[in-house]
Amino acid sequence: MLVFCAVVFVALVAVMIFLNRARGQAPIASPAPSNSMTTPTSNDQSSTKTSQEELKKKLTPEQYRVTQQCGTEPPFQNEYWDNHRPGIYVDVVSGEPLFTSLDKFDSGSGWPSFTKPIEKNKVTEKSDRSVGMERTEVRSSKGDSHLGHVFDDGPRDKGGLRYCINSAALRFIPVEKLKEEGYERYLPLFEKKK
Repeated sequence: MLVFCAVVFVALVAVMIFLNRARGQAPIASPAPSNSMTTPTSNDQSSTKTSQEELKKKLTPEQYRVTQQCGTEPPFQNEYWDNHRPGIYVDVVSGEPLFTSLDKFDSGSGWPSFTKPIEKNKVTEKSDRSVGMERTEVRSSKGDSHLGHVFDDGPRDKGGLRYCINSAALRFIPVEKLKEEGYERYLPLFEKKK
């Protein structure tokens, strides 16, 4: 009888998690690229809606799972957790600028961690109770992509926040390519640090 109760309990928890995730999904706004995901024709200026079918074609299965289904990639086995090059990180779906390397730090978590977004209005935060505890989910403002979560265990001298972000939700643009890719307005951030 105890085993039966445990199985029923696990099944109920799984249904609650599924319903929470399904309720948290929203339509995705993003520009339609002309040729590939890695070379957008514009940055964050467009707000056209992209269908789920188009997103499945545009994104890798992992990028789709993370950004559209609130997935989480494995720690230490993702593209940007140990990236130290100067540049910015943009939403893989919309091209919206999200974070800079200037605010990136090694949190030891195995995911890219940032002390703040590139601009506060570039991300939105919402309550997430999907794993049985209260967390704050981080999503891109225009693309509405799931990015990760924000925690209050970041560097105290930089505000104490840790934006723990999935690499699969990001595309990195090195500082030397910012102008070429239409993000030249962020060049002054890096010129100050020279």
